[in-house]
Amino acid sequence: MNQNHYGLLYKPPPAAPPTTRISSHFLKLKLFQIHLFCKFSNSENISKFLRYSMDNNNPSPTSKKSLKRKRKLSKKKKKEATAQENKVLNCNVICEFENSTTEDRPKDLSIPSIGKSVGCLKKKLLILDLNGILADIVSHRFPKNIKRDAMIGKKALFKRPFCTSFLNFCFEKFDVAVWSSRMEQNVNSIVNHLMGNMSQRLIFCWHISQCTNTNIKTLDKIGKPVVFKDLRRVWNKYDPNLPWEKGYYNESNTLLIDDSPYKGLLNPPYNSIYPPSFNCRQLNDKSLAVGGLLRKYLERLADAENVSKFVEQNPFGQKRISETSESWSFYFNILQSLKPKDRKSD
Repeated sequence: MNQNHYGLLYKPPPAAPPTTRISSHFLKLKLFQIHLFCKFSNSENISKFLRYSMDNNNPSPTSKKSLKRKRKLSKKKKKEATAQENKVLNCNVICEFENSTTEDRPKDLSIPSIGKSVGCLKKKLLILDLNGILADIVSHRFPKNIKRDAMIGKKALFKRPFCTSFLNFCFEKFDVAVWSSRMEQNVNSIVNHLMGNMSQRLIFCWHISQCTNTNIKTLDKIGKPVVFKDLRRVWNKYDPNLPWEKGYYNESNTLLIDDSPYKGLLNPPYNSIYPPSFNCRQLNDKSLAVGGLLRKYLERLADAENVSKFVEQNPFGQKRISETSESWSFYFNILQSLKPKDRKSD
């Protein structure tokens, strides 16, 4: 890390393509301006600021020759140069914010946290369930006429159609994590079969130990315990070894995807969606494909300003469990039986 004459810590920006002729000092100045802008403005005006800044702060020529060359540029070439500069600057600004840590960012400028001014430059956190979303894992009487992709212990794993391309899309657009209510050993095996080397890019991979257990059996499956996935464990940095600061992920930028609506009962109502469970007999399922229902929904979500507001305005999949649900009294009693620290926050 280096320090410039403004007192800012910065990472040396990548070398600009030769055709752009942008000096390193110019890029450093641009990043300093972006830091100031993020403090005193909001995310909606960032692109407008970038265009204005580039038009009014072109790098000064370093020699008489460069000044002559600049004067000889036609209007058309000037527009092309400005467009290229914008492209390079946008890349450096986004990389600066995405790759920097809290220590790297200048403390005196009070850079806003995720979900505020720089929210549009940050990827949202997408937390995926495994069984029912990315695959169907069948313990017994699985169809013999359908080829299984793997055996996890005594259970057959059927990978959902278009799963790999869907995961590539997710890793490109989001920070991706896995949270399953299965045992750690089984979760690791499933993730390896579904993701391969992509699993190294997961923000975290959680299992039953990170769930809130109730010791009460579910209504639909005999012997299966009711567990909750409490997002406060993510937002409040439940594990001190997690690679982000407390509050880095929050209600405005986190989405949990699970096929069991009761698992989100401890969370705010619009930070989860509950797609219908995938069944291995659904050979023509295209929900994860390009143009598929779930993928199209996430494409729109990636561009949204606020996750919870988007989900509230665009409901998807199964309805969440609420006071109007038939099973509400069952789950309400479970919630009341939890320890105060585990109950849903007001």
